[in-house]
Amino acid sequence: MERRRFVMSSLIAGFTLATGGPTEAAITTPAAGLRAGPVQIPVSDGHLPGYYARPDLPGAAPIVLVIEEIFGVHEYIQDVCRRLARLGYLAVAPELYARVGDLSTMSDPQQIIHDVILRAPDAQMLSDLDHAAAWAAGQGGNPARIGCIGFCRGGRDVWLYAEHSTHLKAAVAFYGPVAGATSAIQPKTPLDLAAGLHAPLLGLYGGQDRSIDLADVQRAAALARQAGQTVEIVSYPDAGHGFHADYRASYNEKDAVAAWARAVDWLRGHGV
Repeated sequence: MERRRFVMSSLIAGFTLATGGPTEAAITTPAAGLRAGPVQIPVSDGHLPGYYARPDLPGAAPIVLVIEEIFGVHEYIQDVCRRLARLGYLAVAPELYARVGDLSTMSDPQQIIHDVILRAPDAQMLSDLDHAAAWAAGQGGNPARIGCIGFCRGGRDVWLYAEHSTHLKAAVAFYGPVAGATSAIQPKTPLDLAAGLHAPLLGLYGGQDRSIDLADVQRAAALARQAGQTVEIVSYPDAGHGFHADYRASYNEKDAVAAWARAVDWLRGHGV
């Protein structure tokens, strides 16, 4: 049954095909001194493949859920987990699209969007993230200190998860739309649900990103603030979409470094 439900039973090896391979700027964070590697995360209908990293030290580490781009939990997302582990976190990235399509074989971003991303129910995504947090708590993570960070489509999902989970302490969205088309399986946008935000949220956006309307982002932030929540939106004027993705041509090192430092400060400053 699990083989029929889960198209992807393991993670992408190396970098995704869909962006043409890594650039020379791609960062490699060593796993020495960490516990890190692929895992199988129990969820409602089987097991999701995922990647985790944490310090190889005793004690309960704060948990960070890492939410992928549309390209899967490939080497970039795995490296982000190791970067967080080197800062003391237990970071885990579940492959949220494992049921829908095999991202390791897809080289066309439009195919990924239409055949995979738009066919993945939001309710399932939120449930899977809840299960990933529970798995992390069972692996020595601190369930009282949970944060999440996501990139691209994962930035959108950060907003939705922060509007869903009452256990989240802090959230960081690297770009990601807050408005757009809805469907029966993706019925609400982050903007629709912004007044119900449960956790302080930091949004990091590129001023040159033509795929995201910053006015929508500011509207969502304003609705959350009116409801009493803490939201900070930062726009980097020279950055485009994917400016943190060091393996892609979109990478903007100066803004990526600044945004990462701000993201870590946000997590730490809000109890994670």
